[in-house]
Amino acid sequence: MKYVILMGAPGAGKGTQARLLEAALHLPQVATGDLFRHNLKNQNRLGQLAQSYMDRGELVPDDVTVDMVRERLSQPDCATGAILDGFPRTLAQAVAFDSLLAELNGRICVVPYIHVDVDVLVARLLQRAAIEGRADDNEETIQKRMVVYQQQTTPLLDYYREKGALVQINGDQPVAQVQQDLLHAVAMGSQ
Repeated sequence: MKYVILMGAPGAGKGTQARLLEAALHLPQVATGDLFRHNLKNQNRLGQLAQSYMDRGELVPDDVTVDMVRERLSQPDCATGAILDGFPRTLAQAVAFDSLLAELNGRICVVPYIHVDVDVLVARLLQRAAIEGRADDNEETIQKRMVVYQQQTTPLLDYYREKGALVQINGDQPVAQVQQDLLHAVAMGSQ
């Protein structure tokens, strides 16, 4: 089984690119946001556990997130692998995912990092907020999200760079060109 871990800051185009990769590679997109919504909505064991932390105003622990990913990757449509979008988000999740890969007899094919300069990301997110009517997505909030993302992501980038899996993709180009670069990175990582 091969796994593609798609990384990039909010506004870099991960969701769009993950959907395009899903169609091109015939691998399901596994987005942690979708997993949380699914588990919370269905109030299954993991959803109830996550909700208990959220109700107390606490972050959901990494092991709960990893269990959601484990459960999703055990589904038949993930038999040949998946495109991970938003996971791992922390170094602890990356280490736990390595253990999960050993259980699944899988491997990371490539970790494309869609890089876009912060000023471009902020402009994109402000435009998206205006289009979608998100009053809470103002420049100050977006800048804070970027700082948190950088703090969490830098160790992950270093971790996957050391493993030789990280490939930086220029995300400040047309969607079709980013997709072409991603498909090239996946093809190279599959060899």
